[in-house]
Amino acid sequence: MTPIEITPTEVKRRMDAGERMILIDVREPEEHRAARIEGAHLIPMRTVPASLQTIEGWSDEADLVVFCHHGVRSLQVVNWLREQGVTNASSMAGGIDRWSIEIDPAVPRYY
Repeated sequence: MTPIEITPTEVKRRMDAGERMILIDVREPEEHRAARIEGAHLIPMRTVPASLQTIEGWSDEADLVVFCHHGVRSLQVVNWLREQGVTNASSMAGGIDRWSIEIDPAVPRYY
């Protein structure tokens, strides 16, 4: 079973190993402009229910990694997605802030 949370290090390791993973950024557009992970899809948290069909389609193709600033909103979204039957979604623990610290310091940190 897909873990509810996954570390940025594990996301990077799996991506580097060639695993197809779809990253979903549930932050707001202003936050996305401040810092982003290349290739991630921006779906602000409030728009996730309206995007469920798209997300379900992606979940048929690959595991989903949902992230936000620190991992709180993304964990809420993953719990909701699982209630909707999307079982292969994980929240990236620590969010984009931890990604910046542990994986890619070129991604700006913000507060």
